[in-house]
Amino acid sequence: MVQGINRRQLMHLGTALAGIGICKAGQHTEVSEQRKQTCREPARDVPIVEQADVVVCGAGPAGVAAAIAAARSGAKTRLLEANGCLGGVWTAGLLCWILDLKDKPGLLVEIISRVKERQAGYVNQPGYSFAYDVEAMKLLLEQMCAEAGVKVQLHTRVAAAARTEPDRLTLAITESKSGRQAWAAKVFIDATGDGDLAAQAGCGFDIGRPKDGKTQPMSMMAILDGARYEQIREFVRATEKDSNVPKLKLLAELRKAGVDPSYGKPTLFRIHNDLFCLAANHEYDVLPTSAADLTEATLRARAEINRIVEALRRKGGVWKDLRLVATNEHIGVREGRRIHGIYKVSAADLTQGITHEDSVCRVYFGVDVHSVSRSEGKGITRTGVRSRAYDIPLRALIAVDVGGLMMAGRCISGDFIAHSSYRVTGNAVAMGQAAGVAAAIAAKCDCLPSDLSWQQVKPELAQLNALNA
Repeated sequence: MVQGINRRQLMHLGTALAGIGICKAGQHTEVSEQRKQTCREPARDVPIVEQADVVVCGAGPAGVAAAIAAARSGAKTRLLEANGCLGGVWTAGLLCWILDLKDKPGLLVEIISRVKERQAGYVNQPGYSFAYDVEAMKLLLEQMCAEAGVKVQLHTRVAAAARTEPDRLTLAITESKSGRQAWAAKVFIDATGDGDLAAQAGCGFDIGRPKDGKTQPMSMMAILDGARYEQIREFVRATEKDSNVPKLKLLAELRKAGVDPSYGKPTLFRIHNDLFCLAANHEYDVLPTSAADLTEATLRARAEINRIVEALRRKGGVWKDLRLVATNEHIGVREGRRIHGIYKVSAADLTQGITHEDSVCRVYFGVDVHSVSRSEGKGITRTGVRSRAYDIPLRALIAVDVGGLMMAGRCISGDFIAHSSYRVTGNAVAMGQAAGVAAAIAAKCDCLPSDLSWQQVKPELAQLNALNA
């Protein structure tokens, strides 16, 4: 028996897991002969492979930060990730660009400092953006997790969840080459981006804009080489005050080359003087919760990126040696589920510049709604909302429907407009480290995160240099 799970709970778990298992060798899946629209898989026992204090699902910027912070706070921490590397959109997504750096003490400052030490990144605009080399970021995050004592398992996706008590999450169930596995913990953190664990656990959530449920477009990023910064500088987003200038020049250049990108504000970011990141793709009217949509978007996007690079190379001149080095293994998703929390960050928070005593993150990034449909334009939608700097409270990181569950990153509790602002990854790191600290304290106290007072969490964050002055 796994420590912390008693016989009554195991019996309850067996009931909860019935029907969600997969076939054992030699077993047959029953298919309805009448309709052939559903099948019933035989139930099986799912092994509980580990008992941790904190289990973090998703190892993007928020998840890695949460895991490191939890482990540094003394919690036995397990980090589960679907991709083959840590970093999520930073690495598997090839983003190469961190936004909203201002007043993000603690782990974000440390990560940026350590990337710069490796000569693998630079602050593009103080307090606003940081460019980095993806491979250096992958290795650094792995090293930081190892140093903190975080146990990592890659190639592992959340498939289900179980509550052995009516209102408390006690198991995250995953699927991988090892089959189905269950992971027990005192506290869980959903950092999957799309709120996969929370949805499986039965949490309420919102997705897309209120009037029609449409989400912001996905984007495929690309790494390019074969050009020199000094030769294509006018097309590269750099330290200019108006970032639209190089975008418009690049758009004109692409049109001269015979291509009109699906994103109306194509952007080149400099990583090194001979290595660049290209953002020129939008995939509209697709849902991140649909594997079919994700697949179609990925195939369309990769084809478009190749057309763009080939067109520029054919144009010759400064582009004659341009090469496509890589496209992201997971298409960039701006928006998925927004899990219901104790507090919901709203557009009113932005317009009022609201502050909270239990603030874990001060957001400076403005409203950034990319057109949800091609018919509404290929750039940024005007919302009429003018934002001021505002706080994200710890309460927005705590699920309201299910005990023992926190969120970090873009799946926290918020509305459509607010999400377009706080979703950038500088904020994700700040949210992640706060969730990790709170989860570690709750595990140590054997209580729910919702039972913690801010006065319990604040000193621990301060000890990790993770609080604003």
